[in-house]
Amino acid sequence: MRVLLVEDEVRLAETVRRGLVAEGFVVDIAHDGVAGLHAAEDAPYDVVVLDIMLPKLNGYDVCRRLREANNWTPVLMLTAKDGEYDQVDAFDLGADDYLTKPFSFVVLVARLRSLIRRGAPERPTSLAAGDLTLDPRTRSVQRAGVDISLTPREFGLLHFLMRHRGDVVSKTEILQSVWDMNYDGDDNVVEVYVGYLRRKIDQPFGRKAIETVRGAGYRLEGSGG
Repeated sequence: MRVLLVEDEVRLAETVRRGLVAEGFVVDIAHDGVAGLHAAEDAPYDVVVLDIMLPKLNGYDVCRRLREANNWTPVLMLTAKDGEYDQVDAFDLGADDYLTKPFSFVVLVARLRSLIRRGAPERPTSLAAGDLTLDPRTRSVQRAGVDISLTPREFGLLHFLMRHRGDVVSKTEILQSVWDMNYDGDDNVVEVYVGYLRRKIDQPFGRKAIETVRGAGYRLEGSGG
């Protein structure tokens, strides 16, 4: 299991490297975004652990460039609670998971093993549900060829629903993936944003793509409704 760790905090990187090696991983380290991007492009890795706040090239741009180059190696991003970038931005760019610093090493190992088990199947450049389309790279959404403007949070929610189209997803799953694993606010915020999405992607087109499944969560119809 080969891991690329891109982290500019040298002591933290070495501590994580030693821990991962003890768990059976082979670990390479890069201390800036440019070196990390080159390493990820030049060698096959099972997973990349990518800090967002990096010198030379931030993790946000490293992930974007990897995906634009059709490099689908799983990426786990390390974010700071007071960081410039939101977890939604990371997912929009193609990251597969994230941890907020400071993080539990046990949780990091579990997340990495989960990502490695899933592997890196090639992903389409855009997602579709009937005549509803979403392109993560250009952050564009269309219904029947009509451009739809979404806020970053609305885009993140729709992206998550479209990745799981046809499946019922709970409020908890949505909060953990679109908001924050540590979010401790009212889960009714999900209902609020589902309402926002319906008013933009469904109601103007006479559709009902986003279904409320009583007691379970929400489902985006695979056909687009």
